[in-house]
Amino acid sequence: MTVSELTSQNSRRPFLLRVLRLRIATLVLLGIIVAVSTITIKWFMGESRVTQLFSQLQFLQENPPIWLDVPSVSHEYYLLIPTVALCLIYQALVKIYPQPRTTSRVIVVCLLLVLTLRYLLWRSLSTLNLSNPLDGLFSLGLFFMELFVILGHSFQWYLNLKIKPRHREADIMAVAVREGRFIPTVDILIPTYNEPTTILRRTIIGCQALDYPHKKIYLLDDTRRAEMKRMAQELGCEYITRPDNRHAKAGNLNHAIAQTNGELIVVFDADFVPTQNFLNRTVGFFQNPEIGLVQTHQSFYNPDPIARNLGLECELTPEVEIFSRYYQLLRDGIETALCYGSSFVVRRSSLEAVGGFVTDSLSEDYFTGVCLSAQGYRVIYLGERLSAGLSAENMAGYVTQRLRWARGSLQAFFIPENPLTIPGLGCLQRLAHLEGLFQWFTSVFRLGFMLMPIASSFLGIIPLRATLVESLYFFLPYYIAQLLTFSWLNNRSRSALVSDIYAVAQCVPVSLAVIQTMLSPFSQGFKVTPKGVRRDGFTFNWALAWPLILLLIVTAVSLWQNLDWAFWGSMSISGEPKLAEGRALAWIWSAYNLFIISIALLILLDVPKPDPSEWLNLQRVVRIQVNSASKSSDIDNGELPIPIPNLDQNLWGVTTIISEGGIEVALTQDTVPKLLEQLAVKVEIMEEKLELTGQITHVSFSDQMPRVRVMFKSLNLSQYRQLVEFLFCRPGRWKRQNTPGELQSLRLLFRILVKPKVLFNRKSKVSAIAVSQV
Repeated sequence: MTVSELTSQNSRRPFLLRVLRLRIATLVLLGIIVAVSTITIKWFMGESRVTQLFSQLQFLQENPPIWLDVPSVSHEYYLLIPTVALCLIYQALVKIYPQPRTTSRVIVVCLLLVLTLRYLLWRSLSTLNLSNPLDGLFSLGLFFMELFVILGHSFQWYLNLKIKPRHREADIMAVAVREGRFIPTVDILIPTYNEPTTILRRTIIGCQALDYPHKKIYLLDDTRRAEMKRMAQELGCEYITRPDNRHAKAGNLNHAIAQTNGELIVVFDADFVPTQNFLNRTVGFFQNPEIGLVQTHQSFYNPDPIARNLGLECELTPEVEIFSRYYQLLRDGIETALCYGSSFVVRRSSLEAVGGFVTDSLSEDYFTGVCLSAQGYRVIYLGERLSAGLSAENMAGYVTQRLRWARGSLQAFFIPENPLTIPGLGCLQRLAHLEGLFQWFTSVFRLGFMLMPIASSFLGIIPLRATLVESLYFFLPYYIAQLLTFSWLNNRSRSALVSDIYAVAQCVPVSLAVIQTMLSPFSQGFKVTPKGVRRDGFTFNWALAWPLILLLIVTAVSLWQNLDWAFWGSMSISGEPKLAEGRALAWIWSAYNLFIISIALLILLDVPKPDPSEWLNLQRVVRIQVNSASKSSDIDNGELPIPIPNLDQNLWGVTTIISEGGIEVALTQDTVPKLLEQLAVKVEIMEEKLELTGQITHVSFSDQMPRVRVMFKSLNLSQYRQLVEFLFCRPGRWKRQNTPGELQSLRLLFRILVKPKVLFNRKSKVSAIAVSQV
């Protein structure tokens, strides 16, 4: 049976079956809500058995086991000794093992699990406040939210012990490909919907530059555009379209697979450009007949909008970097890596065996990988940067993309490809998928954590019974250990503080999407993330910002009230120091939330992006050949601002940034006339033997050295192809970037809050340009 026949069969599943699945999942969710509500109402109304149960639990909280008592010390500062010891152990560990290794991972994971168990025992046996229904409701809610998050983290720590990078395996498998002993035919599919030709052109050229003999490239145009067909003919690749857009990207891919016959299938999204060695590094794995799919690292050649809007493009890694550099490695250790729709290779026979790409969900890539694993094929991950694409270019597109991922993933509960129930997966694989699906619910918990100190302030509740001394002894070591090891365990891809910023910025829309999906999973269709956009001015995302603005105002008021409690209010609670200090400590929580929300609001201000092309940092020696006869405008009255003996000369320098549209060069000459502007020049990139023509559009002086900006003109296809290969396709092109540590992240974020970097830097750049034009 062909892929198209299987897809057609899947699309004719009985409607009643889908409705039944929807009702079951919805009823489970509503059942949980009703059960919690019933218990709460009975408690409020004084139902004897419920009230008696919680009274007994409260008695246990007030009389915890003796081993949970804080040691008696002459001064409270001595209780910081465990925390200081943890910091010293971590520093020594990082010195010995700058990168996580098997031995160091075992030490860190064991330490984290011990501290987590210690913290959970304290939280569950000593800190719950069940003295009245309102406090009990919030106290239990906070505890269970913490518990679910802790369980997810603990499972991730366990998977850390199973990480097995595949670089050496790729080296061995690639030998047969390089020597020509294993070179199966490969079909490269590039699905597109509404992306501009400028983006598709570089992707097709990058695929054509792949160092592999038996490959065929197909452009899958799902909008039937005449300009796309002309571009495919011009570049020399195959063009496939279809009469409708049924099942979006999955349907587009399945339609193309039915018309091709390569032994292996490679998929690149419209904006992803591979490096020349992509196939050499991945195809070799398929010598093993058990391998069904190989997913590679997801890299981006532009900063994500959060880093750009904060002005921290050089400091922060894209958000998905932590997924590619950390979470994928965790799942690959138990051979349940996720397919994320681009830059992967799949065996045709394996794909046909599972009926093609899954069409039931917005996340066709994820569930196709699940089906392959369930059929016994290995889905593995090669953590090498063998391609790069465009990250979302503004906050609206960024959030739209995350909402699509959330809806697509959570549709798992309503389709036959549910990784929790589909036959064929192992227990650990199901747990890994469950933990991944559960990650989307943490946005709801994040919102709950931000509302908790507000509730404490306005409703007078005390969800946590804890003294300052107990917090120093039980909570601080646990928190500091997680904070210190977070970045180290995830291979420096993200700091914990920065992760909080990202989470808060999108928690409200994602939380709404999670709830909506669980109640009505198929109400939203596939939305393509806009790429190749430009902005001439600042844009504030009011639709995303107003919930956070409201939270900011309410949190600021609660901070004032909780701070007042810290100094005066605690005196009114006599006989229960745990309740008094628990309420007083809420001001620290409010202050942290206020700080994080303030940074999140800065993120929602999209900065200008006047050039749709991405400028990349590359250093190459160049020669600029200047010809004064080619000046495009006459010199007024024949007077020059400074004496120039001869404009016909060669200028030497080093590139600072370069794009498909232009180049900026730091010249070696100390003095360069302003008259160079508007001159036509020839730029020669010496190491690449690449000659390009253009026009000098700007001359400036930065760090006492002159810089010229040249915009390219009239590039033929051969020149453009060579330029794209130079910018995007060289093996090893995309280097690893490390995120700052926690203290450095804190300094950066405080600096951003006091003096937003991108706004002030923009003014300084404008001033520099103005001075250079005098």
